[in-house]
Amino acid sequence: MAIINDIRTGFALSNPDEKLFGETLPKTGEIQEALKPMILSASGWRKVFAADGNEESTTEKLTCADSYLSAAMASVFADYMITLTGKESPIVLIGMDARFTGPAMADAMVRVLLTKGVRIRYLFISAAPELMAYAGQSGDVDGFIYISASHNPIGHNGVKFGLNTGGVLDGGQAAEMIALYKEFLSRESNIARLVEQVQKADSSEIRKVLNESPLWKDEAEKVYQEFTAEVISGQKDPKEQNVLLRRLKKGIQVSPLGVVSELNGSARTLSIDKSFLEDLGVRVKQVNALPRQITHRIVPEGESLNLCRETLEAQSAEDKAFQLGYVPDNDGDRGNLVYLNSRTGKAEILEAQEVFALSVLSELAYLDWAGLINEKTAVAINGPTSRRIDEISSIFGCQTFRAEVGEANVVNLAREKRAEGWQIRILGEGSNGGNITYPAAVRDPLNTLGALLKLLTLRTEGDKQGLFHIWCSRSHQMDLYTENFNLTHVLASLPAYTTSSAYEKRALMQIRTTDHSVLKARYEGVFLEEWKCRKDELKRLWGISSWEEWNQEGTTSQCGVGAAYRSGSEKGGLTILFKDKDKKNLGSIWMRGSGTEPVFRVLADWKGRDGRAEDYLLEWHKEMIRKADGFLDSEVKG
Repeated sequence: MAIINDIRTGFALSNPDEKLFGETLPKTGEIQEALKPMILSASGWRKVFAADGNEESTTEKLTCADSYLSAAMASVFADYMITLTGKESPIVLIGMDARFTGPAMADAMVRVLLTKGVRIRYLFISAAPELMAYAGQSGDVDGFIYISASHNPIGHNGVKFGLNTGGVLDGGQAAEMIALYKEFLSRESNIARLVEQVQKADSSEIRKVLNESPLWKDEAEKVYQEFTAEVISGQKDPKEQNVLLRRLKKGIQVSPLGVVSELNGSARTLSIDKSFLEDLGVRVKQVNALPRQITHRIVPEGESLNLCRETLEAQSAEDKAFQLGYVPDNDGDRGNLVYLNSRTGKAEILEAQEVFALSVLSELAYLDWAGLINEKTAVAINGPTSRRIDEISSIFGCQTFRAEVGEANVVNLAREKRAEGWQIRILGEGSNGGNITYPAAVRDPLNTLGALLKLLTLRTEGDKQGLFHIWCSRSHQMDLYTENFNLTHVLASLPAYTTSSAYEKRALMQIRTTDHSVLKARYEGVFLEEWKCRKDELKRLWGISSWEEWNQEGTTSQCGVGAAYRSGSEKGGLTILFKDKDKKNLGSIWMRGSGTEPVFRVLADWKGRDGRAEDYLLEWHKEMIRKADGFLDSEVKG
């Protein structure tokens, strides 16, 4: 029979009657070679899956070895789910972003899951927050496989696994899955067994799974729509949700708002963005709104926001209501913003750290507005998030808690703190853009937009102060408050910080060693020597009088120097925090090896708008890392 195509997009899903593997089994050496470049971490499993090996490829084909790797992922996860749930036939969602190799990976996975007795709900292209909301809210789904490589180039692909918590596996669960996967692939006897399972999958069952896909996708969208209303309002009761949503709608009627949605062919092209915003009265202009209509690099940083910026500027010239624009990555779980600067009339790109700061400001002010803020309110963030967040939080009388980089780490830190009695409504990774608003457990650009809509529309009425009014009052900046404020006014009121972008070239380094424990020990030695030589200069130039070292691993952040404050392979983040003579924070430098890319990330964060300080600290930081790496190189040669 013929290939089955998705009814919404026309894209090919699978030919159920076609055997996935030929008569020749994939060889052990081929499988291990295909596995070598794959990064396996709590944030996801990723590599180039395009059969031609080109990371910018649009081919839909996989190599035989990569089809086997995909099948093995499903086999290991099926066994994991059956053991974890105690069910013979757990329900598992399969969804993907808009990459070209997704259907081929899913084809291998569907066949394995069916032979294992797993009940599959196949969503095809679905934004990650949509699929995860469905997993967490449906009441009967046990887990999910999401096929994506997030912000990596289009020829890459990979997976994220999750349960019915609404988010990905936590660090311990992810480590267990990685160990099981490696063990499975190390056994040559598994090759023939797994290929046999794939080959014997019932074509009628495959066809049924694929034909039911539109029904499950529609249900996922409905659940996501309802869940988004709950997240933005902070209310479980639909009646209370509607009170807030009606208030937003009324505010937008009084002060019209337009948003440019430049979707870059992502999974969000098939989600609720347009309908949800338009239901609130927001005017929406969509660009690149067809799946796989990818016209620029996927990571929504820097130049990737230029098209959105240009479109917003042009749209605003026709309709002054247009003030905002956003660009998601391919799986749609993060998105960065552009805004119209009312003082210049030009559209400008917001840095990821600024977007997160605006969201935190809004959500804390919203808690204050609703009378829900208290002494045990906090924000959970990652190591390289700007200290601007600490300052905003302290203005509201709130705490900040830091975890290692990785969405799962921040989500789990927030869960741990909630179990201790803390109220954590907003969390996220300022360095990566986007925010997670409780009860969501994943970043979502709609929740970022929701935060800004509240900030711009919940205005002062009589004696009831609006969100921006609350912020200006608490931060002693009433001179900046005006009744007719817009986002330009809000941005001007943020604490001033200069922070390296996580995705600019100067924030990436190639490190020759993979032993981060030794590298960090060497770095600490280099830093201590450098401090002795430079402390007078640092005090004279930047007012730095002292420092602290912080190490973030998983959900912990420890202050101290040396391996005693780290554990295991020591692959977490390391931060040097600089203070002035009064022990107040001035800035920091941070480093960590990426868990999803073969690079070492570095960052400097400085209080104020003096880019010279940030540049000085970043270059000095990189120089010390190179020295530490050089020591390692010398030891190897010796």
